[in-house]
Amino acid sequence: MCNNILQYGHIYAWAREHHRSVMSMRFAYKYPYFHICDTRWHNFLVYALAKLAAQLKLLPVVSFNREGGDTTAGEAFMADHRNVVVEGWYVQFPALFLKYKGDIVRLFAFHEDIRLKVDALLKPYAGKVKLGVHVRRGDYARWHGGRYLFTDEQYIRIILQFIAMENGRSVEVFVCGNDPQLDVEAYRRALGSRVHFPQGNPGEDLCLLSRMDALIGPPSTFSLVASMYRNTPLYWIKDAGQTLESGCFKHFDELFTHII
Repeated sequence: MCNNILQYGHIYAWAREHHRSVMSMRFAYKYPYFHICDTRWHNFLVYALAKLAAQLKLLPVVSFNREGGDTTAGEAFMADHRNVVVEGWYVQFPALFLKYKGDIVRLFAFHEDIRLKVDALLKPYAGKVKLGVHVRRGDYARWHGGRYLFTDEQYIRIILQFIAMENGRSVEVFVCGNDPQLDVEAYRRALGSRVHFPQGNPGEDLCLLSRMDALIGPPSTFSLVASMYRNTPLYWIKDAGQTLESGCFKHFDELFTHII
């Protein structure tokens, strides 16, 4: 989902800069959590027609499938065609993305039902430091050879280091993730009543993480997009043995620029 948010953000920013209209195939039907899903052309009929037209070669398709590839030819193709389907994970215009980041954030504002649910969940913890932890496993057993597949004990150790950094301030910890085998009891033994497991859908989890005071997790676009909404400090765990310090936290613009 968040890969698609960033991918569309690049295309949207290019379109804004060149006074073009743009719609997202994914957010026309697949992830119904955001304001963009209610905007013009974002419905399943338009998605189906555009996909069929591309398959029948009634609409031209430009692909950005090469990591680090030159986008000049693709940009020229987009500029030369009034209607075109853009595909590929490597369609990247980072400077334009950052220029129009405010508009992108507004496009991906959460639906009211999601916001109200998160508001209610966080209301009892007003005035406390809220730490969001993104536990990513599943496909991370294979991605980069399992380099960022961390155990519950490793996450807990880093959380405890964060709490110690807060020098006695009250910290509430919200753990979101994709592992049904998460050792909930291990977290509760270590952290007590300050740890929470919201178990929301992807939109609810993203909204919740976007409302935190700090974020911790392995390198992932999910935590990156969560940090985008309010420029929340984010610590991407690359070495679980590293001692956590305040300088480990970065902001969206820096992390985003370095993954391009």
